[in-house]
Amino acid sequence: MDRVREALKGQRRRSPSYEPLNAEANGHDGNESSRSSEQIGRFSRLNYGIFILLGAAMLWAWNVFLAAFPYFQQRFWFSPYLLTHFPAYITSISTITTVASMTVLAHLQRSASYPQRIIASLCLIFVSFTVLALSTTFFQSVSEQGYFGFLMIMVFVASLASGLCQNGVFAYVSGFGVAEYTQAIMIGQAIAGVVPAIAQIVSVLSLPEQDSPEPGAAPEGSASAFAYFLTATAVSLITLIAFLYLARSRKIAGKTIETAEGIETAEEEEQAERKVVSLWTLLKKLRYHSMAVFLCFAVTMFFPIFTQAILSVRDPGTAPRLFQRACFIPLAFLLWNTGDLLGRLVAGVPQLALVHWPRTLLLLSALRLVFIPLYFLCNLQGRGAIINSDAFYLIVVQLLFGLTNGYIGSSCMMGAGEWVEKDEREASGGFMGLMLVGGLSVGSLLSFLAA
Repeated sequence: MDRVREALKGQRRRSPSYEPLNAEANGHDGNESSRSSEQIGRFSRLNYGIFILLGAAMLWAWNVFLAAFPYFQQRFWFSPYLLTHFPAYITSISTITTVASMTVLAHLQRSASYPQRIIASLCLIFVSFTVLALSTTFFQSVSEQGYFGFLMIMVFVASLASGLCQNGVFAYVSGFGVAEYTQAIMIGQAIAGVVPAIAQIVSVLSLPEQDSPEPGAAPEGSASAFAYFLTATAVSLITLIAFLYLARSRKIAGKTIETAEGIETAEEEEQAERKVVSLWTLLKKLRYHSMAVFLCFAVTMFFPIFTQAILSVRDPGTAPRLFQRACFIPLAFLLWNTGDLLGRLVAGVPQLALVHWPRTLLLLSALRLVFIPLYFLCNLQGRGAIINSDAFYLIVVQLLFGLTNGYIGSSCMMGAGEWVEKDEREASGGFMGLMLVGGLSVGSLLSFLAA
């Protein structure tokens, strides 16, 4: 019997090679650790709301580009090549720029000022979308090739801002040690997909129908495009004001800390003591989480290519305006993003959470590949649908595809911080953001095959 007890004790002492770390296991016991946990780990509804704003601003630009696809189609109407391939160019330039910038930023840890990166990104978004909004009025006579070059420059600038924002926000939120704040960012990202699609549908329905554009004529919906491009500038400005308040509040909360040499600001001490963690170390500790989020978003990047090419199965001559091209494409984006939002909300329900089951998350990410062939059953390029149902496309394909993306992606991002040391959380947040946009980048390149 004694031997059995000793064996059980030995088994409890042995830890598996891949398990979450709690505060005690991190080796940061003592009064200083307790004070830090109380100060940084306390949940605040106001902070939660600000992180929702940050998440929304992070992807608002990208979702405005997606919602503007019908407008871009009108701008490229007389260039068959650009009309067919501009979505793949937008997604590829966007994700490649984002992942390249985040890779560089992930290696710059010791002297990194994550608040400054966030502020710079919001300013870039504000400027680029102000220019895009003005282009709907002043660039109407520009050729298709000229407008395409301008659009690619704007996509590049907005994507650079997105890389700064994602690296800064995910690293910054990880320093709080509150998983709910990470969920707030993911929810904000989903909201950024829902609202622009709704705005696009409302704006199109509020304008009279027009025939195919004539050369030199203003594209359909240029007035509405001005409005929803301008919303991106408004969101970035509001978010910038809110974040400045959050950064200032956090700085005041720990403004002075006594050290052996005297008094230093909290930000200076944080930069001086920040632990530099290699990407390889983080990959070994977060191998299942990182692979799951990478694969999840790589598969996801196929949906914009198919969504802008699938039409309603109804007769265009008699179909209600909601099922015509100008509204049906934003409607499909809306259903996908609504599912994405629901999935991110469900990920925060403790009874349904999988943050402690990383292998299961990786398996579910791989199973999402089944959605890609389902798109070929729909009315792709107006050639007819094998399953002649808009409900099948909008609910079974779009809504569920978005739901699985939101649930798996949020679960991976929320759970990553529990599998690293406390002083590695900021680096892990930046690393997981890098893997996320890495998946987006690979998916966008592969989407060329489907374009």
